[in-house]
Amino acid sequence: MSKPVVYKTQREDVMLSTETLGNMAEKLAAADARPIHVVSEALTRSVVNKAGLQRVHLYLKHFPAAGVPLRVGTNKAVHGLASGLVTAGAAVEVWCEGERDSQTMAPEGYLIRCFATRAGYRTLRLAPALRAHLQTLQAEHDLVVLNGMFHPSVYALSRRLGALDIPYVVAPHGPYHPWLFRKNPHLKWPYWYLVERNALKGALALQQLDRRHEIWARRLGITVPIVATENGFLNNDLVPAQELRWRTRAGEPIRVLYWGRMDMHTKGLDVLLRGFAQVPNEHSMQLTMQGPDWAGEVSAVHSLIESLNLGSRVTVLPPNFDTIAGRVMNAYDIVCMSSRFEGFGLAALEAMLAARVLLVSRTAGIAPHVEKCDCGVVVEPNETDIQHGLVRLLSLRSRWREMGLRGRDYAMANLHWNRIAERTLLQYRELLDQTHAGRDIERQLVG
Repeated sequence: MSKPVVYKTQREDVMLSTETLGNMAEKLAAADARPIHVVSEALTRSVVNKAGLQRVHLYLKHFPAAGVPLRVGTNKAVHGLASGLVTAGAAVEVWCEGERDSQTMAPEGYLIRCFATRAGYRTLRLAPALRAHLQTLQAEHDLVVLNGMFHPSVYALSRRLGALDIPYVVAPHGPYHPWLFRKNPHLKWPYWYLVERNALKGALALQQLDRRHEIWARRLGITVPIVATENGFLNNDLVPAQELRWRTRAGEPIRVLYWGRMDMHTKGLDVLLRGFAQVPNEHSMQLTMQGPDWAGEVSAVHSLIESLNLGSRVTVLPPNFDTIAGRVMNAYDIVCMSSRFEGFGLAALEAMLAARVLLVSRTAGIAPHVEKCDCGVVVEPNETDIQHGLVRLLSLRSRWREMGLRGRDYAMANLHWNRIAERTLLQYRELLDQTHAGRDIERQLVG
């Protein structure tokens, strides 16, 4: 039996295969009570082949117009996917908004279009030149990927694309997890029902960094298809193998690193500190927390450290944007990610590439990969599990080098952006082909 394919029509999702083509007329008639004709398999193939994805446009409002610096995780992700898509054979543009109009060709082969705007960062107003540029797109050959979560410009662009019948995918870079709505719920729930949900419902697909995250979207009533794609790395993210070092001798102080933004709620820094505080002092374990304070929460982090009497065991450092993450991590033994909810976990991937052992929250998209290659422990984001996870890693100290190298080898083999983009581009093409095939079949049947 041939594998069924879902062709999206305006009336319903119709399952088509060689065996089911014969009763498609009844399916469509039940949906729309219009006289129609049975379609042949040859017609189906010809319609599918007429459409074809030729250009991918990635929109991220704050992407740097010059392509650098790439300091924010979403910037790195968009840059990596764009680079990989070019390698996979796609024509790629990255769109952003800034002070002036500009076009820059990135060394990796994608075009950065910056559209001048005087509007603020969080606004429904799109740059005038961006609105005009949308008129040049073709529904059959262009796909726009909207990057961002709870961002007004993503919604505004989705509405404009919908009006022009240009297909788009929403890539929020995180799950719609219940914990997301627990911070500022009085703002997020109205925005969800009035704005965010509508952008998702009009999308060709929702792009998620972990297939497990689909459940949260489904529970909120989002039924569009899922594009599952991880975050990855490029070759310039790698630390040469000869630079890697491990401290596995008993008696040496154990250095633990949290690498990321100071965000108590999302990143679970409170449960990380409380779990760390329960690890006995006899293990000579020191925790360093390093990253930007975009949320203005570093003072709360310091207050919690003081209340837990961890002042001698925990150090908070400002971000280091000038050094490859792997080189910073090479000075540590364990890298922690304690997020209550997480898209993928770029810091954990960077730790794998640096051959460090990991403590990772089960909510992160990278968690199944950590479990698969056994390069660390996966825990629930609560203080008890974090304490037990750290103690478990201490008991494996003699294996840290072996575990770290296993994680590095796994990441290099499976999580390069070229491999990820190749798989992602295939999903984009299949979605676009199926959508246009369904519409063309519908037009020919009822015409």
